[in-house]
Amino acid sequence: MNHTESDVSLVRVPVHLRQFVVEQHYERYTPIDHAVWRYVMRQNRNYLGQRAHSAYLEGLRTSGIGVERIPKISEMNECLAQIGWGAVTINGFIPAVAFFDFQAHGILPIACDIRTYDHIAYTPAPDIIHEAAGHAPIIKDEKYRTFLKIFGEIGSKALSSREDYEVYEAIRRLSVVKEDPSATPEEVAEAEADLERKVAAVTEVSEAAQVSRLYWWTVEYGLIGELDDPQIYGAGLLSSVGESISCMKEDVKKLPFSLKACIETDFDITKPQPQLFVCKDFDELIEAVREFSKTMAFSVGGTESLRKALQMGQVSTSVYSSGLQVSGVLSELEYDAAGEAVYLKTSGPTALAVNDKELPGHGKSYHREGFGSPIGLLADEPTPLESFSDAQLAEKGIVVDETVTLTFASGVQVSGKVAYIRRENDKVVLIGFDDCTVRYGEKTLFRSEWGTFDMAVGAKIVSVFAGAADREAFETGTHQPSAVQIKPPVYTEAQKRQHQLYQIVRDIREGEPEADEAAEGLLHVLRELEQHYPTDWLLRLEILEILHERNMRGDVQTSIRRQLEEIGAGNPEARPLIENGLALLAA
Repeated sequence: MNHTESDVSLVRVPVHLRQFVVEQHYERYTPIDHAVWRYVMRQNRNYLGQRAHSAYLEGLRTSGIGVERIPKISEMNECLAQIGWGAVTINGFIPAVAFFDFQAHGILPIACDIRTYDHIAYTPAPDIIHEAAGHAPIIKDEKYRTFLKIFGEIGSKALSSREDYEVYEAIRRLSVVKEDPSATPEEVAEAEADLERKVAAVTEVSEAAQVSRLYWWTVEYGLIGELDDPQIYGAGLLSSVGESISCMKEDVKKLPFSLKACIETDFDITKPQPQLFVCKDFDELIEAVREFSKTMAFSVGGTESLRKALQMGQVSTSVYSSGLQVSGVLSELEYDAAGEAVYLKTSGPTALAVNDKELPGHGKSYHREGFGSPIGLLADEPTPLESFSDAQLAEKGIVVDETVTLTFASGVQVSGKVAYIRRENDKVVLIGFDDCTVRYGEKTLFRSEWGTFDMAVGAKIVSVFAGAADREAFETGTHQPSAVQIKPPVYTEAQKRQHQLYQIVRDIREGEPEADEAAEGLLHVLRELEQHYPTDWLLRLEILEILHERNMRGDVQTSIRRQLEEIGAGNPEARPLIENGLALLAA
């Protein structure tokens, strides 16, 4: 998963996201990989030119995406830079929050692998067809990329749960196994069963899960325009040869876009979608995502939001009303009799910030073992402590080098010698105590031998969100890259020869040799196909395409068509793909 400087030279990737960036290794794509790309793109350009959003065809061109070969991310970057975006390559599925975070920064994360020949119509694994040819073209539309950025900004702050991450890991594992040619049916079945178990174990729909659902039914599988004659803009549809066609059939329900319906409707990535939502325009989506953001923990704050962060088990940020931001893994909460949180505690490296900028001296190295602090007003004091003037602080005995006992309305008691008072933006955000003890009832929350007690100041928690406040300084995001890695393909000698045959045909198509030479080369490949690769329909289609376009060897064309019919008769999954390929020749 290591990246080099070349990975990020064309687009500035935030430090906390660089761990997900990998190199494209363009030379590893095989001639079959390029043929798979070419087949899908020729089909999509033909069909989606009529059914996709109006930005699609022009968006392909302006995104640096061609039909003949897999795009280079460096070339896409140069094109996307014209509209203020960029692209990076990633390794398959990454956590949704990280994916959204990339988009919030105007970066399109692109899985650099490509689906196998056997999964040419659809793959549950993210691949370069889906990410590049699916997501990138519609970004040309200004309203749509505005929507993506807004979505990215709220999505990157969504609080997930431990169960969400278990589901993510199971999905990633299934996608890796399904795209692994060496995987056995038993391994696939076990990965499917594992995902079912993890999904069944989810007891509550988290904020992040709701955001993911909204993303799925819009960015991935969205339709736009009139309900009875919609256009496609969702990347999952734009990158699927089969589903982009089947989704328009009557058996797939077309429902008016509804924020409530989208966040309440779950999805299965391994199956075609039974219904799709049609928005009127991208303004409707922008309004919806902004409306949804008002219900999220980063907008609401309070105890309930802290509870959500507690369930997350990953880095989150709790924001006090003073403006102080506490970033770390929330591990404990103390509650009063009414169930309101009155003390929070993080475990492991924690950082303090204001206005998303880490406070000097309060980074992860200083608070490496965690952080704890009370929440609330002082007892019998209506004025929040963060709003105290110097005179009010002195009146309460909060003076540097003086010993004081502060009793909060909750009953939390802080006793120690004031070491410092820190203000930011005219608000008291921190008060440090030496020789300090913190108690709540019979429980001791901080002992004097632990060192200086840095007490956060704030009457309430006004915001809670995933990730760190100053993500650049904190350096790590909410989740780490998965340990489930995509296996590099291992090719047999027969497969290597098959790659060579594909390259021969590509060279003939692109080099345009004399008719006799071209025919002789194609016939040689065809004979080898007949002898060693009887079920390879894609290369036969490519040979037929060249013969047809150059009006050569009608007898051989007839023979190839017969072979394709036989392959389709024996392989129901390949049959529609073959028919679609033949239809392009007749167009």
